[in-house]
Amino acid sequence: MNWKILEDAAQLPEIVERSKIHPQLIYKHSTRCSTSTMVKNRLERSAAPPDMDFYFLDLIAYRALSDKIAADFKVRHESPQVLLIRNGECIYNESHYAIYMEDIAANSGVS
Repeated sequence: MNWKILEDAAQLPEIVERSKIHPQLIYKHSTRCSTSTMVKNRLERSAAPPDMDFYFLDLIAYRALSDKIAADFKVRHESPQVLLIRNGECIYNESHYAIYMEDIAANSGVS
């Protein structure tokens, strides 16, 4: 897994633009939460879909950015949480123990 670190709201327009070419995934991670650690490890052990960028957000360090992402993509904030962005919109989001790479791939539209 090649995480791109998400730490600035200025990155969000880039994610939206890149999502018009191929899906983008934002993983919102709490460094204080064992569930987040377990989910992150599960994602990293799974085969990632091709042509998808994976962004890692430490929501403890960047809580305001996490809130902005929730508002911009019209999802309720949760942790851990994945948001799958395609064509500028969040087409799939999931949280906690329901996060699986297989479901991300199935919803990505990438074969």
